[in-house]
Amino acid sequence: MRKKTSGKSLQLFIMFMLVLGAMLPVTAAPAAAATSGNSEMDLDVMTFNLRYLNDHDPSPHTWEERHPTVRQVIRMEQPDIIGTQEAVYQQVKDVDQDLPGYEWIGMGREGGNQGEFMAIYYKKNRFTPTEYDHYWLSDTPDVVGSTSWGNSIPRMVTWVKFLDEKTNQSFYFVNTHFDHQSEEARQKSANLVVEKMKEFDPDLPVLVTGDFNASPNSIPYQNMTEDTPIVDLYHTAGTVINENLGTFNGFDDPTGGGPDSRIDWILATENVTANHYEIINYQKNGQYPSDHYPVSAEVTLHY
Repeated sequence: MRKKTSGKSLQLFIMFMLVLGAMLPVTAAPAAAATSGNSEMDLDVMTFNLRYLNDHDPSPHTWEERHPTVRQVIRMEQPDIIGTQEAVYQQVKDVDQDLPGYEWIGMGREGGNQGEFMAIYYKKNRFTPTEYDHYWLSDTPDVVGSTSWGNSIPRMVTWVKFLDEKTNQSFYFVNTHFDHQSEEARQKSANLVVEKMKEFDPDLPVLVTGDFNASPNSIPYQNMTEDTPIVDLYHTAGTVINENLGTFNGFDDPTGGGPDSRIDWILATENVTANHYEIINYQKNGQYPSDHYPVSAEVTLHY
């Protein structure tokens, strides 16, 4: 027969166990594993100077006539992100209506909705913008509409930091349009873009699109790609389509001006590789979508 424990003994036993428990080390429950993104991300990127809306381009080069062709070539390519140049607000809205699966970020170079946009369109179900900003290509980049270097019209940059919902990774996308008249402006603009990229997270890939109004043999090109972390994906892509073409067709030159007129570029930091790069010389019944050929690249971002 087991001996019955008295009430006093039970109280002493409980007190002993409490004191012993206080003396033992506390072990935290195992923390949930941190969520990390994939080590690679695939993107289809496009740069496209849309030619600004005006009342002096002759038929069939008016925006009203070209607009359906622009819509067709973008829908045909289905890029994940597009950097556009020259479009004024009406054109930005038109393209927005053409692309219901996309959102856009941008502002006019003269402030608000005034002047040409460096609009960036992105697939809204895949990407979330977590930061974005604009700056002007001048000695006072934070001053809206500022000019400094011999350019008579303002030039600017729009950039966005995106989170990719598919891979849980982030990257930067930079879009610009250099001046068409001032060589000083182009050279200093290139230097400023490179300098401003130093403010980004250095571990994240950066894509740069734009109409640079400069050939691959120019000083602005050298300023962008020599002794910098930036490469021209045209030269590193596994496959290049239409490498004999330039990108400025002027509405009447199917060669795009030849390779010396390859003035629309897709650049990137060295942690981006290109699998396919193409100068898209699409025409519809002889009609060009713009006086520039769009350029596309299938890229992989490495983390």
